[in-house]
Amino acid sequence: MGEAWSGSQIKQHLTELADVIGPRWGGSAEDLRAAAYIRDQMEAAGVDRAEVEPFTLETWNHGDVSISLPDDNNRPIAALPFLRCKAIDLTTPLVDAGHASPHEVEALGGRIEGSVVLATIGPEPFTAPEPFTARIVRLAAAGAACIIAIEPKTGGRMEYANSDEWLNVGPQKNAIAVVKTSSEDGAYLRRIAGGSPRVHVSVDAEYFNTEAHNTVAEITGSTHPERHLILAGHHDTVLKTPGGNDNTSGTIGVMETARVMAALVKEMGVRPGMSIRFATWSGEEQHLQGARSYVARHYSEGSASREEKPLLNINLDELSTGHMKGIVLAFPHLRQFMQSQLDTMDDGLKCHVLSHMDAHSDHFPFVEEAIEASITWRWRFWGRHEDAKFHHEVGDAANKLNVRELKEYAGQLARLLLRLSHVAPEDWPQNPLTISDVNQMIERDSGGHHPAFH
Repeated sequence: MGEAWSGSQIKQHLTELADVIGPRWGGSAEDLRAAAYIRDQMEAAGVDRAEVEPFTLETWNHGDVSISLPDDNNRPIAALPFLRCKAIDLTTPLVDAGHASPHEVEALGGRIEGSVVLATIGPEPFTAPEPFTARIVRLAAAGAACIIAIEPKTGGRMEYANSDEWLNVGPQKNAIAVVKTSSEDGAYLRRIAGGSPRVHVSVDAEYFNTEAHNTVAEITGSTHPERHLILAGHHDTVLKTPGGNDNTSGTIGVMETARVMAALVKEMGVRPGMSIRFATWSGEEQHLQGARSYVARHYSEGSASREEKPLLNINLDELSTGHMKGIVLAFPHLRQFMQSQLDTMDDGLKCHVLSHMDAHSDHFPFVEEAIEASITWRWRFWGRHEDAKFHHEVGDAANKLNVRELKEYAGQLARLLLRLSHVAPEDWPQNPLTISDVNQMIERDSGGHHPAFH
């Protein structure tokens, strides 16, 4: 814990990643610069190996995006495409679908066909919660030509969002176009929608393949070097944001935990029992492609370089939203085991288990292979800092990273990983789940509400 605080390099890493390199969309030149920097810093910290691992990324980018009202002197309306939105250029009547709940869509009948549909992202109050992705599918099935989604944040803020169901569908090039507008302009469109005004929506966008880069470092274990644990987080950001919280915080959490554990080896000769891998992924913001590529290459059946699966993956994402309260597992078989290890730390940390499949961060590609994976218990459940509601927007800058709490994360994670690594692999509870079991769980939860976000 002392090294996590006194030797901290958080500010150096924060400056380089968020200020100097800046936005790091997967597959961009900045993404590669970040990967190279992370590898070099891992080597300087004294890990046993550090490398950059390339993979092919199916990516997307956009140019000009606009919403305007032709019958109102082409009045401009704030516009931001959902990530991976297809290119469109159309002018049609505007229809207000409210929250796009079933009864609202049914009441509009044939008016939705061929129209641009206005919809609130948040679910309808006092009804069963329904993700916006499910309501997008409903509007597309009703024949909408395009959707204008109203940003829930106020003050002109808009953040990039996703329109695809991540749990079992993945990226869809031909899905209905969804463009976001600000809360204020959305309210204006709602006020005039009763007159069925014409609205012009244009998105210049393209899909293409490119090379992106993961980073992987390792400290070799002393007693069971052939087995390993993984601590990981994504280093990419969405377009145009430096990602102070999402996910410079998680990237630095990985780097600082590795530095602390490498210093422990160097200064005191204390190695982990099993090997510890420290990875940062690219392409998280594009359907987890970096982590999924790594899992497919290293752990999937049929892979030429297949190796034994890790006993646990701990995923770090958006750490600046709240202090660490514990670990949340995807599967239940390690719950008591993990709690016993947390108890030895005497920090009051707790272990819980997700009641549903959560596909919104890089633990999920491990889950798909029936590998036990986890997230840290922080904002997704309760205790989010009020000033930390930034992730997919320009305002998610370097000042959104909480340095003090990140020092605590590095120390706690190093302590936890060291304890876990010295439990012999044969003494870990056996994972009873198969990939088939996991696929059934994914199908069970597909299209459903994800309570982890509330």
